[in-house]
Amino acid sequence: MPGLSAPQRFSALTHRDFRLFLIGQTISLSGTWMQSVAQGWLVYSLTRSPLYLGIVAAAGALPIMLFTLAGGLIADRYPKKKLLLLTQAASIFPALALGILTRMGTVTVWQIAFVAFVLGTINAIDIPVRQSFLIEMVGRGDIVNAVALNSAVFNGSRVIGPVIAGFSITQFGMPACFFINAFSFIAVLVALWMMETEGRTTIQSEGPVSDFMKGIGFIRSRTEILQVIVMIAVFSLVGIPYINLIPVFAGEVFHAGPRGLGYLVGASGLGALTAALGIAAAGNIRKKTRFMSLAALSFSAALILFSVSGIFWVSLIVIAIGGWGMVSYLATANSYIQLSVPDELRGRVMSVYSFVFLGFVPIGNSLMGLAANFAGTREAVFSGGVICLLASWFFSRKLRMPEGES
Repeated sequence: MPGLSAPQRFSALTHRDFRLFLIGQTISLSGTWMQSVAQGWLVYSLTRSPLYLGIVAAAGALPIMLFTLAGGLIADRYPKKKLLLLTQAASIFPALALGILTRMGTVTVWQIAFVAFVLGTINAIDIPVRQSFLIEMVGRGDIVNAVALNSAVFNGSRVIGPVIAGFSITQFGMPACFFINAFSFIAVLVALWMMETEGRTTIQSEGPVSDFMKGIGFIRSRTEILQVIVMIAVFSLVGIPYINLIPVFAGEVFHAGPRGLGYLVGASGLGALTAALGIAAAGNIRKKTRFMSLAALSFSAALILFSVSGIFWVSLIVIAIGGWGMVSYLATANSYIQLSVPDELRGRVMSVYSFVFLGFVPIGNSLMGLAANFAGTREAVFSGGVICLLASWFFSRKLRMPEGES
């Protein structure tokens, strides 16, 4: 919105607890992206197989499908700050285990998959708690800005972490990335400990099944929310899993090694960071339907172009555009849902959002891994891009979100 001052554009930063949250997240997520890049390269180094890349990625995402809806119930039942302290502390141990196994030289692909599953289980609780905690730190008036800034930190870490990981792997070896990630969680724990916001317990329980069905019933009653979530499901199944095949592009298409892998993942993160900062600076996206349609079409087209490009610098530009489109869609969808849901249902509704966004990814990772193994990595990403493009065009015609809503 023209004319907004800098404080208005970044109004969520006026809240002390949110500033602490962002500082801790910036450090921790940079470590998480370092581990993600190192884990992908480790699996690829051990197996040279896109199928195993898909299997390990699926092992990390499968718990989201299995447990994140329960995580939404937990988020509404218990103080969110205490829950986040537990999940962040628990996240230290999988990273340490992977670092030790890799340093000893005894690590196997199945051990990596098991560690990924354990970390995914922790994340299944952490994600809906963290999503629903945002509005309690900043209030309803600043939630759009908070979602955008949180996304900016997440995707800024996608730029910082992978580039550092590529350098660290070549200079110090892969274990360094895992140990740095384990150490980075301390920053989040300190930030959470210093916060005053505890996180409300809003649920008046009528039993787990009844409590859960109230969240589902709300989503079914709001057609525009259901349409947005279905679109996210399509992306999660055949679009987003492309990120786990990037080691194959770095190794076999561009012959760029771990440093090239870091640049590719970092370029995607740079595009995503640009999107998040743009939304935060805008203050609000008024014509959400048009903006989300543009973002979805951009992401889909970028997937197609990335799959056929054989020039490294062109692929960096294209993958950055894809990162912009994906985050623009997701950040807008997230803030719209957060504003639409009543406080007492927020944890459960955001757990459904997380379930679709992340819980469908193990299926998508497995499908894309199989397709890449049997038909070729480029062909798999190209096909996924085409499906996303068709779905984006279809939903751009079907979405009926009120254009003036904030």
